[in-house]
Order: sequence, then structure tokens, then C-alpha cells
Amino acid sequence: MIEKILDKDMMIFDLKSKDKLSVLKELINLLVSKGIVTDSDKFLDVVLKREEEYTTGIGMGIAIPHGKSSLVKRAALVFGKSKEGIDYDSMDGKPAHLFFLIAAPENSDNLHLKILAKQRQWQRE
Repeated sequence: MIEKILDKDMMIFDLKSKDKLSVLKELINLLVSKGIVTDSDKFLDVVLKREEEYTTGIGMGIAIPHGKSSLVKRAALVFGKSKEGIDYDSMDGKPAHLFFLIAAPENSDNLHLKILAKQRQWQRE
């Protein structure tokens, strides 16, 4: 499932961002540049609205921001890595180093939830 939406061109191994908002913009801009998301500012609003409900900084240096919107042409996963770490309001209070941004089309059948469940399974292993 994940291998179908994660492409080597969708990885940033040296994020330039230093804060939560900037990292989201950097990841979303990659989606826009690949033609997967049609409007970066509007999709950022979708992701931020989701973040307002509760943080997607799940702890252990990992954040999994996600959004479901008609602005998304096809499901995609963007990976980003920050060597220094970014304050992401994580559940454990520690900086996030690994970011997995999930973009899902409005009509997808909760693909983002399946990916989150798979990630949690890996976390337990």
C-alpha cells in the first residue's frame, strides 16, 4: 500500500525548515511541484485545520501530518528528514525529525487511516 504512493522523488532528506509551519509548506510545495496538489495555500489550510484538532506529532521524533481534500489529484506520501529536529508540538514534547505528509483525495476510502494504522504497527514492532 505505502509503496504504491511513496516515490523516491517524494523524499527530502535535508529539510531546510526550522519550524512547524515552514516544514508543512516545504512538504506541500513538493506535492504541488509534482502536480499532485493543485493549491499549496488551500491544502496547507486543510492540514493546519487537522492539526488544530490534535497534533500529528506522535512522538519518538515522528510527525504524520495529513489532509484529505478535493485539491489532491491522487494519494501521495511525502517523506522529510530534519537533522536538527523541529518543535512540532509532539505528544512526548520532543522535536520531530521524521515527517510523513499524507495527501489523500476527497473521495478516497480513508487511505490515510490505513497508512497511519500501518505506521503504528511498525512502531510497535
